[in-house]
Amino acid sequence: MATSKKVITREEWEKKLNAVKLRKEDMNTLVMNFLVTEGFVEAADKFQRESGTKRILFFLLCDFHLCLVKVSFFLNGETAEIDLATITDRMAVKKAVQNGNVEDAIEKVNDLNPEILDTNPELFFHLQQQRLIELIRQGKTDEALEFAQEELAPRGEENQAFLQELEKTVALLVFEDASNCPVKDLLDVSHRLKTASEVNAAILTSQSHEKDPKLPSLLKMLIWAQNQLDEKAVYPHINDLSTGLLQDPSE
Repeated sequence: MATSKKVITREEWEKKLNAVKLRKEDMNTLVMNFLVTEGFVEAADKFQRESGTKRILFFLLCDFHLCLVKVSFFLNGETAEIDLATITDRMAVKKAVQNGNVEDAIEKVNDLNPEILDTNPELFFHLQQQRLIELIRQGKTDEALEFAQEELAPRGEENQAFLQELEKTVALLVFEDASNCPVKDLLDVSHRLKTASEVNAAILTSQSHEKDPKLPSLLKMLIWAQNQLDEKAVYPHINDLSTGLLQDPSE
């Protein structure tokens, strides 16, 4: 026998939401975390000066079928005393990779902190792999083969996963028309973006910052919570995350 769902009116739901107290400081720290992690240096600088954000702490309260669920995000005691110059440097590295200037990106990473690549062989291999891809993209076949043999092959001998990645990349040279190559995605701009994101995360980790902003995770948590609550009740939803407006089930 099917169990009827609890019906929560908009008035009841808004009353519950209004009972949840969120401090402005907590919201500010969430915004600062996003700006810093994503590299919006000018916005972070202005926001830091105007908000005076001190510490990052955010929590979400949601009423779930008469149970109060509290989700807390503690960002490792990260303070807002952030050297914004490091954001500019980090974004310069990310942009270099996105533009295909991998050698320049490697130099910039080493200028920031040589230990990043020294202690992360997988990241260094992926950057060197991206350099090989860029040589192939430019049609520099001889240079690409020499680079693969001298720089990447030795690493492939030490690591089976690296060897497989190298073999996939070199396969691009077999096809005159790269669009017919099974691994043509390596030439897509999305692969540059993937490598750039990996470098960005490594730099953030070396600076004791979060690798990913908390806001997207929080929004995913909101969607998950609504899906869970859908099984128990009928209530106003937030269907458009960009506006955050409540919509009745009939809308």
